[in-house]
Amino acid sequence: MQTQPEIEQALDHAYRRLLALIESLDDARLRVPYHPGINPPVWEGGHTAFFLETFLLRPWLARPPIMPGLDPVWDSFDIDHEDRWRPDVVPGKAAILDYMRAVHESVLECLATRPLTPQDLYLCKYGIFHQHMHIESMIWACQTLGYAPPPFTPPPFAQPTARPETAGAAPGDVTIPAGRYRIGMPADSPDFAAAHFAFDCEKPDFLVDLPEFAISRTLVSNGAFLEFVEAEGYRNETWWSWGGRKWLSARAAADGDATRQAPAAPPDAPIYWKREEGAWRQRHFDRWLPLDPASPVLHVSYWEAEAYCNWAGRRLPTEFEWEAAALGRGPDSPAQLYPWGAGMDAGRADLDAAALHRPAVNDLAAGDSRFGCRQMLGTAWEWTASPFLPYDGFRVDMYPYMSTLQFGTHRTTKGGSWATASSLIRGSYRQAYLPERRDVFVGFRTCAR
Repeated sequence: MQTQPEIEQALDHAYRRLLALIESLDDARLRVPYHPGINPPVWEGGHTAFFLETFLLRPWLARPPIMPGLDPVWDSFDIDHEDRWRPDVVPGKAAILDYMRAVHESVLECLATRPLTPQDLYLCKYGIFHQHMHIESMIWACQTLGYAPPPFTPPPFAQPTARPETAGAAPGDVTIPAGRYRIGMPADSPDFAAAHFAFDCEKPDFLVDLPEFAISRTLVSNGAFLEFVEAEGYRNETWWSWGGRKWLSARAAADGDATRQAPAAPPDAPIYWKREEGAWRQRHFDRWLPLDPASPVLHVSYWEAEAYCNWAGRRLPTEFEWEAAALGRGPDSPAQLYPWGAGMDAGRADLDAAALHRPAVNDLAAGDSRFGCRQMLGTAWEWTASPFLPYDGFRVDMYPYMSTLQFGTHRTTKGGSWATASSLIRGSYRQAYLPERRDVFVGFRTCAR
C-alpha cells in the first residue's frame, strides 16, 4: 500500500466494510444495550469519518466541519462512553451514512488531484488502519451481543467436520536461543510512510539481550483449556494471583455476555462456553455450536490465561520473548516484519475475517516463524506477561491518544486476531487491553518455566 491507486483502493475497501457492518443491522439491533466493551455502530461510523476529516480533509482543504458543532460528539476523548448511546446527542443512521459518504468521496476526490507527499501517505495509511481497528471492534461487538457474523464473511456458517482433540494438541515447545534481538520499529526512518510505517508505541526500535527460553509452538487449544476447567481450576484459588482472585470474586456483569437475562455469576469457564446435556458448547455470534477442542481458546482474560499457566506449570511469554520468537531479528538482520519473511502473505494466516471458523492450532504451517512457532499472526491476539509501557525514547505521534492513555494500566497483546486486517498487522505491532477484557478475540501461548 504505497502508491496512490493502492491507497484509494484500500480506503474504499475499509469504507465498504464499515458500511456493510452498519447496513446489516436493522433499527432494533442498532439500538444496542450499553456495554463497556463496545460502541454503538452508528457512533463508530461517525467517529471513523471524523478521524479522516480531521487529519486529511481539513488540512488539505482548509474548510469548516461537514457537521458543524459535532466535533465533541465524534472525538472519543471528548464524549463520555455512556453518552455515545444517547439519541439526543448522536445523530441517527441516515445522517451517519450521509456523513461517512461525504467524507469518503471528498477524500477520494482529493487523492485524484493531489500528489501524495510522504506525510500525506503516512496520514492516509493511519486513517485506513484506524478504520480497520474499528471494523474489528464492530465485529467483536456482534459477538458480544449475539448478533449474526459480519456480512462480508463468506458462507456457509457450518460446524467444521469434527476434529479429534489430538488435532489441537500442542506439539511441544521450540527453543529460542540466547542472543541479542531487535524489537520494535525505527523512529526516524526516511521510509517512515512506507516500509517502516508504525505507530508511536512501536518506536523507537532497540536491542535486547534474552536468555534461552522455550515457548509453545502453538496457541493453547480449547481442548487443553477444557482440562483446566474440568479440574475446577476456576474454583481453586491456588492458581490465581491477587489480581486474578479479585477478578474472580467480582461478579462478571461488566464484561459478561450481554445476552444473559439473569445476573452474572463469578466465571467458571470462558465467557461464551456452557455445559449442556453433558457436552460443552460455545457461542459463536448468534449460534451455539459444539466446542471444537482443536481450535484455539478465545475470549479469555489475562487473569484466566495466567491461572491456566500456573495450573499447567507454565508462564506467559514477555512481549520481547514473543517478538523474538515471531521474528527472530538480530542486530544485523533485515527489517523482517512477518514470521515468514519480509512481505505480508495473508494466505499464511487467519486474518481479514476471511473465515468464520478458526483453524486447528496445528494448522497453517506455512506461516511458521523461522523457529517453528505457528499462527503468531492472526487467529487470536496473544496475552503477554508485559504491562503496556512506552519504549525508551518514546515520542507521541500525530494522534496523541493512540497509546498514552493505556500506558501502565493495560497489558500488551501481540499478533492480531482472525478479524484483524492483514494490511494493519505485523510482528512489532502492540495492542493494549485491560487485563479483565475477555470480550475481544484474545487467547495465548505459554513458555516453560
